[in-house]
Amino acid sequence: MASMVVISVSAVPDHVHGALTRWLLEVTPYLYVGTVSAKVRQELWSAVSNCIGSGAAVLAYPAANEQGFALTTAGEQKRHTVDFDGFTLIATSALSVSQEMAKP
Repeated sequence: MASMVVISVSAVPDHVHGALTRWLLEVTPYLYVGTVSAKVRQELWSAVSNCIGSGAAVLAYPAANEQGFALTTAGEQKRHTVDFDGFTLIATSALSVSQEMAKP
């Protein structure tokens, strides 16, 4: 059964963009949305995560949990997913936040 997926990428090679646009719409730069089967989603994510290089990517897809979706990340992330009693939350490092505030 097909379901909606969202993939956001940054600083990835051009051929990754090409692979994503074969199956998904690029609604804004580097943000891809579409409806694909679980098998296609897995293959796309495998292609993205294997070629990520110094870039980063996030995949959001439907899941049978309280939030109704799951997140998967690849590459170097400024934000990290944290499981908090069954809910996925986004966390940043306290050190990086204080460093950002200290910048002129």
